[in-house]
Amino acid sequence: MTALNRNTLWATAIVDELASAGVSAAVVSPGSRSTPLTMALARHEDVHVFSQLDERSAAFFALGRARRTGEVTPLVCTSGTAAANYHPAVMEADRGRVPLLALTADRPPELRDSGANQTADQEKLYGDAVRYYKDLPEPAGADRALASVRTTVARAIAAAEGTDPGPVHLNVPFAKPLEPTPVSGDVPGDLDPAAEDGRDGPYVATTGGSARLDDRDLRALAGALAADRGLIVAGPADPPGHDAEAVTALSHATGHPIIADPLSGLRFGGHTRVAPVIGGYDAYLSAEFAGDSTPAWPDPEVVLRLGASPTSKSLRKYLAATDADQYVVDPAGRWREAEFAATDLVVAEPNRLCGDLSRLAGASGRGGLAGGSSTLDGSGDRGGTGDPDGGTFADQWQRADEAAFSALSAADAFHEGRVVETLLPELPDPATLFVSNSMPVRDLDRFGRPGTTSLTVCGNRGVSGIDGIVSSALGAGSATADDLTLLVGDLALYHDSNGLLALDRCDVDATIVAVNNDGGGIFHELPIEEYDPEFTEWFKTPHGIDFETLAEQYGLRHVSVDARHGARVSEDLAAAYRESLARDGSTLIEVRVDAESSHRVRERLGEKATAAALSAIDGE
Repeated sequence: MTALNRNTLWATAIVDELASAGVSAAVVSPGSRSTPLTMALARHEDVHVFSQLDERSAAFFALGRARRTGEVTPLVCTSGTAAANYHPAVMEADRGRVPLLALTADRPPELRDSGANQTADQEKLYGDAVRYYKDLPEPAGADRALASVRTTVARAIAAAEGTDPGPVHLNVPFAKPLEPTPVSGDVPGDLDPAAEDGRDGPYVATTGGSARLDDRDLRALAGALAADRGLIVAGPADPPGHDAEAVTALSHATGHPIIADPLSGLRFGGHTRVAPVIGGYDAYLSAEFAGDSTPAWPDPEVVLRLGASPTSKSLRKYLAATDADQYVVDPAGRWREAEFAATDLVVAEPNRLCGDLSRLAGASGRGGLAGGSSTLDGSGDRGGTGDPDGGTFADQWQRADEAAFSALSAADAFHEGRVVETLLPELPDPATLFVSNSMPVRDLDRFGRPGTTSLTVCGNRGVSGIDGIVSSALGAGSATADDLTLLVGDLALYHDSNGLLALDRCDVDATIVAVNNDGGGIFHELPIEEYDPEFTEWFKTPHGIDFETLAEQYGLRHVSVDARHGARVSEDLAAAYRESLARDGSTLIEVRVDAESSHRVRERLGEKATAAALSAIDGE
C-alpha cells in the first residue's frame, strides 16, 4: 500500500477489509468530509460503487440490494444531516433483519460541541436500532491503530450478517487534509505489512454458527407436530429467505399445509406443484373460522410459525382466536408475535429445523400427505385432491382456498386487486417483484394466487413505511439479472420520486406499475372514512400529481391505463406490461382507479370469498 497521508491510509485499510469480508458493492453520496472513504472505494477494483445524490435514497437502495442478496452493501456519507437521512432505512433494516453498514464521516473530536459548521452529535445516532456501533479513533499511521480498525471493520460485517442480521454503524472522524494530498512524515515507512496491507482474507475471520435444538427437544417438537390438524405458517422471510425444499419436506412429512405470506418466498415457485401452499386466506379467514362456530372445520391443534409476523391481519386474528399450541421459530430468540397467542418460542435456524423435523417425522411413519397429495396442472393452478367425504385438514384448506380464489376472480367491476391478478401471470420466469406497503402488499396477499413461476418477492415490512420504496426496489434490481417489477402506490411513488434518479445513475431497468387512487386510499378501510369532510382533507389528501411529467423528468416511458372509465382495463394493463418487458429502458405504467369504489368491490368480494370457503369445507 502506498498512502500519501494518514487519512488515505486509514480509509484504504477500511475499504480493503470490506472487500476481504466479501463486500462487492457500496453506495456513496457526495460530500467533503467523506472524501477519504469515497476515494478509497472508487480506487478499489473489487468493489462496484453506486453513486446516489440523496442519502435517504442511497440508504434504501443499499437496503434493497442487501434484502435481495442477504449481504451487506455499505453506505458512505458526509457529516451532519446526511447521516440523519440514513435513519429511516436503518429502522427498516433493524426490524426487517437486513444487513446494512453505515459509514458516516465525522468532524474530528476537537470540533465536536464547538459550534463548528456542519457538526452534529453523531455518536450512537441510531440508538438501539444497530447491532454494533463504534466511534472509530482518529486516523493514525501506527501498527496497533491499523490492526484495531481492520479488526473493527471485520467485526462490524460479521455482526451485520450474523444470526440476528441487521444494521451496524461505524462513525469515522477525519481531520484535514481530506484529499489524497502528500503529507510529509504522516505515514511511517516501517509499518507492519499485516497491519498496513492486511492479511490473506479478513483481518479477523468470523465462523458463524446457528442455533439448533438438541435431540430431546427436537423429538418433543416433532411429537407435537404429529397432530392430525396442523399448520405451517410462513411469514415474511429474513434474508436470504426460507428454504422451499426444507419447508416442503416438512409439509409432506407431517401432512400440514403451508400458509404462505407473499413475502415468505414460498407462495411462488416449482415447489407449489407438490406442496399444499395456501394463499387466499386473507380473503376468507374471519371469526367464523375459529372456535366452535364452524364444526366442519375445527381449529388447528398445532401451528409452526416461521419468519416475521404475517402481513394478513385476518390470519393473525384467526390464529389468535384458536386454541392451538403455537410454536414461533426464531434463530435469534427474539419475540415477533404481536397477538401474544404463541405458546412456545423455539430458538433455532428455521431451514435446518424444518429439515431435521421432516426426517424425524418421516422416520416415524408419517411420510407423505395424509389423505392424498396436491398436484398442479400445466397452467400452474393446483388441482384439488382429497376425500370426497371431507378429507383431511389439509384437504379442507385446499378446497377453501380454491373456492375463495374462484370467488375473487369473479369480480363484477375493476378494483385495485385486479392489478395483481393481471400482473402475476405475465411476470417472466424468473423475476424479481418488489411490492410497496399500504394497499399493494395487501392486494398481493389477498389476490396473489400461488403458482409455479420462480418469483423473488421483496418488500419493506420491518416498520412498513412507504418511504424509500422506489430506491429499495431499484437496489434489489441492481443485484440480479432478473427482470424487475415494482408494484407501488401513488403516495409511495411520490414519497421517493427522487429515487428514480438511480435508474440512470445506477444502470437499473424496471417496470414500475403505479396504482394511482389520488391519495391515501388505504384509509377507506378505517372507520374514519365516515367522517367527511375531515376524511378527505386530512386523511385521503388528494394530490392531483401528474405522473406523466414525473416519468418524463426521469427518462421513463409513460403509459396510462384508466380503470375509472375503461372497459378493457385488464387487457390494456397486460398489453402495456408485455410491451415494457420487450423494450429497452424503464417504463412507468400508471393505473388510475377510484379508491372508494375499489374498496366497495373489495368488501363485496371478501364476503363472497368467505361464503364460498365455508361452503367448500362443508362439502356443499
